[in-house]
Amino acid sequence: MSNPFVGLWMTEDGHIRHQLLANGRYVEARGARERAYEGRYWLDGNRITYRDDTGFAADGEFRHDTLYHAGMVLHRD
Repeated sequence: MSNPFVGLWMTEDGHIRHQLLANGRYVEARGARERAYEGRYWLDGNRITYRDDTGFAADGEFRHDTLYHAGMVLHRD
């Protein structure tokens, strides 16, 4: 089954960018830091759980092609 959420998600100002990869990994960019965080993600329906390579975990929810994550709103690029 293909993952409908693969791709680039970003805040309106473009400062935060989440690249969700098809292999279950992600790369988060913040401003000029292109690889600020990296790790794995898991999906359960429209819920996403992140665990970066240092062990930090966070989650979010996709609603109507918008990702709500840790107080941020990200849209598909």
